[in-house]
Amino acid sequence: MNLHALKIFHTISEKGGVTRAAEELRISQPAVTAQVRNLEKELGIQLLAPKGRGILVTDAGQMLASHAKRLFALERELDEAVREYKAGFSGILRIVATYLPANLLLPEWLALYKQEHPSVEVVLNTANSREAVEGLLQYDAEVAVYGGGWEEQPGIEWEQLLEDELWFIVPKNHPYGGKEITLAEMMKVPFILREEGSSTRERLFSLCRALNVSPPKVGLQFNGVNEMVRAVIAGYGAIFISSLAVRDNVERGEVERVMVNGTSLLNPIAVCTRKQEALSPAAAAFLSLVREQAKGWARN
Repeated sequence: MNLHALKIFHTISEKGGVTRAAEELRISQPAVTAQVRNLEKELGIQLLAPKGRGILVTDAGQMLASHAKRLFALERELDEAVREYKAGFSGILRIVATYLPANLLLPEWLALYKQEHPSVEVVLNTANSREAVEGLLQYDAEVAVYGGGWEEQPGIEWEQLLEDELWFIVPKNHPYGGKEITLAEMMKVPFILREEGSSTRERLFSLCRALNVSPPKVGLQFNGVNEMVRAVIAGYGAIFISSLAVRDNVERGEVERVMVNGTSLLNPIAVCTRKQEALSPAAAAFLSLVREQAKGWARN
């Protein structure tokens, strides 16, 4: 079916005549009439009939006009949906994040994002460093927000947003609390560690290897940052953790920091995407927001 001719007929039906339809469409009346005649020939039905000085929409024409009205309403809806998507105001945003940014940064960032993009469906999965990279490469997510040391990964673009320090933390009133000690002394304390695949865990073991120190004894193992902090607050073990995750606890006196000689390490927070792939509008808008928000965190 000639949709251009159908639209002209639909306009005649809506406006009540050929003259008004021609004015609405900004084409000549003969052109309007010719298009309708061609449509009648194509369909094999009469759509318009003369009525005095005007025209009458036939029963067949009214049937067609009813369907055309729904069709062009759907077209307008589709046009609006495409505009919304291209502007980043609809669609699905799939994110995978490691535990630190997932718990400490993304709740605020995503709240701000949803205020500006309420119709975008956001799916956030929390994973360790290894799983986050796999999720990105396997197309389970479009964006990864990654906390920890980074090694070049084929096919992944890495953009640092901010960085903080990695701290050794012990329970309050611990003999090492507030002291400056060696790494070998620190490793005598039983540690609470993340699972294998955690970037922070790997950095601690790499640090021990680099300084020729025996690795820590694993006293407890958790899959999340908050659980580790709570265990130290309860009085057990030591943790090696981003200052972002524990700074408030230190300031409140719930735990204490230990200064370990030769172990000043920075912990980058980065956003990762697949190389040479254009982001969806929703993901591009999210990335723009987190860049701005990260500037504020960095200043603080």
